[in-house]
Amino acid sequence: MRLIPLFSIFIALALPAKADATFFAAKSGKADAPVLKIYSSLDEPLAQPMIEGFQEANPDVAVSYEDMLTGEIYDRIVKETDQGEATADFAFSSAMDLQVKLSNDGYAQRSDLPLSGIWPGWANWRNTAYALTFEPAVFVYHKPSFTDHPPPATRAELVEFLQKNGDSVFARIATYDIERSGVGFLFMARDQEQFSDIWTVIRAMGGAGVKLYSTSQAILERVADGRFVLGYNILGSYAADWASRHPDVGILLPRDYTVVMSRIGLVPQAAANPELGRTYLAFLMSREGQQIMASKLQIPAVSPEVAGDNTATNMRALHGTQLKPVPVSLGLMVYLDQVKRARLIKRWNDALRLQ
Repeated sequence: MRLIPLFSIFIALALPAKADATFFAAKSGKADAPVLKIYSSLDEPLAQPMIEGFQEANPDVAVSYEDMLTGEIYDRIVKETDQGEATADFAFSSAMDLQVKLSNDGYAQRSDLPLSGIWPGWANWRNTAYALTFEPAVFVYHKPSFTDHPPPATRAELVEFLQKNGDSVFARIATYDIERSGVGFLFMARDQEQFSDIWTVIRAMGGAGVKLYSTSQAILERVADGRFVLGYNILGSYAADWASRHPDVGILLPRDYTVVMSRIGLVPQAAANPELGRTYLAFLMSREGQQIMASKLQIPAVSPEVAGDNTATNMRALHGTQLKPVPVSLGLMVYLDQVKRARLIKRWNDALRLQ
């Protein structure tokens, strides 16, 4: 019996239902144009600039774009493949672990592309699964609350800040609920690997009455209006977009280390048109595709050629940060182990209750 990964369950609980496929006719007007079928967790309005750029370069290709939950992408590809049906030509998902599981279990095919050889090693698993975005976990803070002193910029400074200002900031800090947020769990799991004293941080947040949420928006809107003074481990792409529209939201990449997650693209083994899928993947990896992602989607690029082009979204440009990307590797499979997951969540809950 195949177990449904808890990661996909938590993502499904945290996000709204998705719409049906959106069709983008070939720009050439060709009636019998081949159709590129995409399954993606990126909201369709955000994906439009990428699709438009791709079709400018490939005017004879139509696109069918299905915007769905990360768990749905995984389940659809597995089900359709196992039933001998054709599935998507390209899959793009923020569930790093589920994408690697598809690759590891034989549901993705190799895509040997012109940029495969120069793609960062941490972002390429066996030329089957490619990290295409670079999204750090950041501290967000309410700027007016820190006019007299700077916000904490390391985890040690965060603990000191919470201990010194316990009364004034009580119940005014927030982070993800790792039981309901897939990305929150991923960041916490990496924290445990990167920082031996992470449980001191969690206990300090528990003592300060930390509030837990399943979405970035719930935290960012409360930081923006001053109800919260600080958010911990918030997905940087959402934080950057929010800060661009709300001047009271500040962003810091932790100076001790910064965890970085990515959205992963792959061509399914049972793709109806795998060459179209590879063509789209190559476009997303290209300088043009990565620039569109960075400038129009406000999602930092992975490509070494583009990483420094856009200062608004290039979080790598900040001096002194120690970036720790989550490698696209079998290590991600650990996060799908239900026993290990339950153990980490229990320790998290126990630490939050200790005051």
